[in-house]
Amino acid sequence: MYLIQSAQNESLKRLGKLLKQAKVRRQLGLAAMEGVHVLQAYLQTGAFPEQVFVSEKRSSDVEVAKLLRLLPAGVVYVVTGDALSKITALTEADDIISVIKRPVNDVLPISGNGMLLEDVQDPGNIGTIIRSAAAVGLDWLVLSQGCADAWSPKVLRAAMGGHFTLPIYTDVDAIDWTQNFTGRLWMTALKQESDSVYDLDLCEDGVWVMGNEGAGISTGLLQYCAKSVHIPMHAQTESLNVAMAATICIFEQQRQRLRSKP
Repeated sequence: MYLIQSAQNESLKRLGKLLKQAKVRRQLGLAAMEGVHVLQAYLQTGAFPEQVFVSEKRSSDVEVAKLLRLLPAGVVYVVTGDALSKITALTEADDIISVIKRPVNDVLPISGNGMLLEDVQDPGNIGTIIRSAAAVGLDWLVLSQGCADAWSPKVLRAAMGGHFTLPIYTDVDAIDWTQNFTGRLWMTALKQESDSVYDLDLCEDGVWVMGNEGAGISTGLLQYCAKSVHIPMHAQTESLNVAMAATICIFEQQRQRLRSKP
């Protein structure tokens, strides 16, 4: 266990960069995750973080102290004063930050049951989608080059451990990948000729495609879709949040699959 007393400590300065800069996270192959519950979920996979930073005051908390005892002593950094709170959005009540290695997923899937996100910008939306995708047991999640960083602290926090049970592929050319995918495509779009998600047979494998919060799925990607999908809504409702729409679609698929089992 190490004691950090200065905000100018090199490990603490690197942590600040990991929290704020996607470029640094990619270059180092690392991610910084905030909070106790995400660390607990990570430890359940059998892996250990590279580093864990905790405020001196928080380290004496019963729950945190119990968690720290599970870690190798060499990864724990106790930070005195308010140096840690200055670089994180967390409150003092949850003042713990872990640095982990990002998994390397090089070979893109061309079959199976998963989801493609095209240019989804909001970290909260991506985190919620990851959490839902993990909950229904999707095989993988693919994010286009225009998406927010899937390994940012906000996404990790919103996903609540979903990253650790679901292969995630990032910075993917969505159109190129779609051309190589061998399964069915379900593209969500508010088009007159689209099918209701509740009228489709979703028991087969395929990929759900979700588009940008404002613009939806791009015209370039829509051309590879033989049939688009919509969620029936009250006439006065314009649309749903992309994370909510994604969750509804994959849980409807889950419902159909569970019902079809003998």
